[in-house]
Amino acid sequence: MNTKQFASQADLEEKQISWEKLSDNAYAYTAEGDPNTGVIIGDDGVMIIDATATPVAAQGVIAKVRELTDLPIKYVVLTHYHAVRVLGASGYKDEGLEQIIASQDTYELIKERGQQDMDSEIGRFPRLFQAVESVPGLTWPTMTFQGEMTLWLGKLEVKIKQLGRGHTKGDTIVYLPAQDICFSGDLVEADAACYTGDAYLADWPQTLDRLAAMNFAKLVPGRGPALMTPDKVRAGLAYTRDFVSTLFRSAQEAVAMGMDLKATMAHTRKNMDPKFGQVFIYEHCLPFDVTRAHDEAGGIRDPRIWTAERDQQMWHALQQ
Repeated sequence: MNTKQFASQADLEEKQISWEKLSDNAYAYTAEGDPNTGVIIGDDGVMIIDATATPVAAQGVIAKVRELTDLPIKYVVLTHYHAVRVLGASGYKDEGLEQIIASQDTYELIKERGQQDMDSEIGRFPRLFQAVESVPGLTWPTMTFQGEMTLWLGKLEVKIKQLGRGHTKGDTIVYLPAQDICFSGDLVEADAACYTGDAYLADWPQTLDRLAAMNFAKLVPGRGPALMTPDKVRAGLAYTRDFVSTLFRSAQEAVAMGMDLKATMAHTRKNMDPKFGQVFIYEHCLPFDVTRAHDEAGGIRDPRIWTAERDQQMWHALQQ
């Protein structure tokens, strides 16, 4: 295990892009387990949900949108604060961008830990942060909300809502009420590991229950393929609930037995590897996941800030 490369530094192969139509208004831009981007095309403008890692990467999304419409891309919505999702927002500034929207909780997290997170994630994901020099700095929301807000793209109603804590405390979904289509951000994953380094693991299952109660017909997860039927949506929710619950239960068992972090990692692997070992970014996520789960099970309610230095210290301690 000593030779295992840090996080996703060995992941250098370009991924196959998929552009899936969910309705006449909604599209999913996905890429084999890379962070997904959502697109909503209304009567008078376009909304982007999650902005990719760099403005250069955002050009791929823009090219797909421009195959369909010349309408201005008025809004970018950030489902949470992670750099790999938000630092591409400046790529839309020449496309008619009016507002970058996020929850107030997400804004507060950017203020508190955005720079450390940016430095940390650039080190974790060299492929996604190619052309990182194109990033002008942190992405700051220009409009925030608490709880819920509604936007109209002409006659198309778009809801932006917080359902509770999960992947972060600022998690936000975007949905089309008339079409039962949801963009969940990393609250839900499909065929990919859940990154829980900044999560509230005790809260996450209940947040998923609230999402399940909304009975969406289609859902675009944070990573993995678009879930195109109600059965697949339910399966995606169940998969995510199983991942985070198994992780947290394992950490709670380990803490109760007095295990240190490395022993907790071994105990968690016994429960997690058989079910999740083959999914996208599992080996990348698990050390961060177990560290946060061990913290939360041990009584550390709020996630500690990851820095590039802390990342490396944790990784090497767990790989010895």
